[in-house]
Amino acid sequence: MAAEIGVAVIGFGLAGQVFHAPFVSAVPGLKLEAIVQRRGDEAAKAYPSARILRSFEEALSDPAVQLVVVGTPNETHFDLAKQALLAGKHVVVDKPFAATSEETLELKELGQKQRRVLAPFHNRRWDGDFLTVKKILQNESVGRLVTYESHFDRFRPVPRENTWKEGASGCNGLLFDLAPHLVDQVLTLFGAPEGITASVRMDRDSTDIEDAFDITLEYPKMRAHCRSSMLACDAAPRFLLHGTRGSFKKFGLDPQEPALLGGAKLPRMGEGEWLADAEEHWGTLTVAPDPNDPGTLTRTKVRTELGDYRFYYANVRDAINGTAELAVKPEDGYRTIKLLEMARQSSLEGRTLPISF
Repeated sequence: MAAEIGVAVIGFGLAGQVFHAPFVSAVPGLKLEAIVQRRGDEAAKAYPSARILRSFEEALSDPAVQLVVVGTPNETHFDLAKQALLAGKHVVVDKPFAATSEETLELKELGQKQRRVLAPFHNRRWDGDFLTVKKILQNESVGRLVTYESHFDRFRPVPRENTWKEGASGCNGLLFDLAPHLVDQVLTLFGAPEGITASVRMDRDSTDIEDAFDITLEYPKMRAHCRSSMLACDAAPRFLLHGTRGSFKKFGLDPQEPALLGGAKLPRMGEGEWLADAEEHWGTLTVAPDPNDPGTLTRTKVRTELGDYRFYYANVRDAINGTAELAVKPEDGYRTIKLLEMARQSSLEGRTLPISF
């Protein structure tokens, strides 16, 4: 059996508290060795067995740390990931992978040179609703897909105070906060699109960030729409699929984040299921059994697949140990950031852009 991989989580804000430290701790073969929290004692109270470091440099110089998880403000991702790779560490980088596609390529090349695992944190490939959509498509339950629509909506009409997330920066705002998840999911399902048309906006009365976007990715005979807004008081479906045989509609977000925010305890992998979606949030599959009688429809509730971000970290562990291929590769981070840059360009120029990676 391979030795445990020592992990240092850098930052203990929302990312560190909810998306990284709990899942690292729940995966056998990984050891939450250290947490970098510059001020405060929240990390020490939550993880008394982990060493609390007050500087990033302490984590880089620590021989017990083999894997560094960058969960700090967006503007710092590139610089911290680069330093960690140069220090010989494997690296997980929370989204966005970097601020520009050029930076993602530099990280990719450095990871290859250093022979270290470098993984963008595209954890929402392990959302239960996304896994359900994946199964619907694999089973061709709606026939040939013609429209895929993915929303991640919020209602936050007044900007929050005292948070870097509302600060004026090219890598803050919804386009770089939520679109990486939505775009990566589309790329995972359908591969590279042929064209992109986008509207990236500031819709609120007062805002310093992009707080709404509509991105259309064009495929042969199919279009994928990725949308988000901070002015969605009554949220749209999380997923809406239309095909030649029927439709699938799913409301509500994956429950893992709110459960952890609410104090839920995550079991270690292999010691129990993590979290099932409430039945009232299951999606609905509506189909016409007889294509010659489109007026007669059947509606069926579809149980949501179990989402589980532990599988992301289990894969990173296996990739470090050389027993599995990395699921979320640096190339995936590059393609996602490149499309976000093109979304801004399309919005600014008011036209559809052809895509080639």
